Amino acid sequence: MEQNQSYLATEKVAKLMGKYAVPCIISLLVGALYNIVDQIFIANASYLGSYGNAANTVVFPLTVIALAVAVMIGDGCCAFFSLNLGKGDKTAAGSSIGLSVLMTVVSSVFICAMYLIFSTPVITVFGGTVNEETFALSKEYFHYISIGIPFYMFGQAMNPVIRADGSPKFAMFSTLLGAVLNIILDPIFIFCFHWGMMGAAVATVIGQIATALLSLYYILHIKSVKLSRQDFRWKKEIAGRTLSLGICSFLSQISLVAAMAAINNMVRKYSALDPVFGQEMYAQIPMAVVGIVMKVFQIVISIVIGMAAGCIPVVGYNMGAGRNERVKKLFSLLLTCEAAVGLIALAVVEFLPRQMIGIFGSANESVYYTEFAVKAFRIYLCMIVFACLNKATFIFLQAMGKAVVSTMLSMIREIVFGVGFALVLPLFFGLDGVLYSMPVSDILTAIVSAAIIVTTYKQLSGKNKI
Repeated sequence: MEQNQSYLATEKVAKLMGKYAVPCIISLLVGALYNIVDQIFIANASYLGSYGNAANTVVFPLTVIALAVAVMIGDGCCAFFSLNLGKGDKTAAGSSIGLSVLMTVVSSVFICAMYLIFSTPVITVFGGTVNEETFALSKEYFHYISIGIPFYMFGQAMNPVIRADGSPKFAMFSTLLGAVLNIILDPIFIFCFHWGMMGAAVATVIGQIATALLSLYYILHIKSVKLSRQDFRWKKEIAGRTLSLGICSFLSQISLVAAMAAINNMVRKYSALDPVFGQEMYAQIPMAVVGIVMKVFQIVISIVIGMAAGCIPVVGYNMGAGRNERVKKLFSLLLTCEAAVGLIALAVVEFLPRQMIGIFGSANESVYYTEFAVKAFRIYLCMIVFACLNKATFIFLQAMGKAVVSTMLSMIREIVFGVGFALVLPLFFGLDGVLYSMPVSDILTAIVSAAIIVTTYKQLSGKNKI
């Protein structure tokens, strides 16, 4: 049965933001917890510790590659679907969903095969050779995570589609179920069965399978359009438009992978030159700590992205219907909320870094582990408010259909600044230079974003052509 979504053009924007953003935030938070929960249990297992944490850090960017492809398809479909519902073109909207399913299945199987075949060189590229123990644990964890890639990608790609169909709570529940299974199974497999990295990975994959199955069920019973076999056939024009709308999501994730690869390799290189971490017994500590700080950042960014991505159906529908003033009002509300999230996160990482690292098994590690972690939290995330505002701006512009501008901003942040400063600053500041790369990148990106935000407001007010 088809559902009318005209309320997106009449309901109060604050109420719509709450309806769509809150479930989206929870969905993304739960998704982020998959990896961070693994890391918490791994860190507190005495037979894994910082070696297991370092291995988790090595593998994390590789899962983000799969996520990048999934969100490109899913977010692109979400934007295209919503824009066409606003225009009243349900045929094109339905075709984008069918094509998204097709593209997700094909790409996920390909990535899974590549990971299984080329696991050793891939792990090496992402800094897995910091020491022998870390490399062995990385290979073990990566093997089983790779097997679950098709399920992971399908669940992640369909989640924004389900939200766009007007069912954000179902999208939230499907992700929540998978995470709950992971949280339950992790301690059983790691502490009871002593399966180590394999146990952490298998628990994650079982959760991903549950999410994928629920997502498949929903797609087969979607409400806003009636899908037919014709919708699952290749249509070059619709596929191209869907992917173009999702390219910003892809580039923001894949460029993050490039930044993480640069950071991991700089950490490995400059740890070896450090008087403390150059010792074999402590070599894995910087890699493990930087990974933990990134995961905490990922939790904050999940809230930020959830707020912005939750607005995509509302923005898309109103842009399609020509209601620019509502889009402008929603943009203002979003930026205010994102700044508040950033300020709260800043207070936590600056004033409670020891408590944060304590969650990740610091009691079982040397004093160098805690000392470096405190410094990493305070330096690496000191400009997190700007990071929140930058990310929200990228996604909102994408939802407006301004894919080129959104992509440009994302590339500047992650490639030009993120990778560039991660490679250059360590030349002058050593291992600390890796930590400085994050705040410097966020400050400079915020300057560029501010100019784009001002221009966007003028366009939405009718002073310039959109």
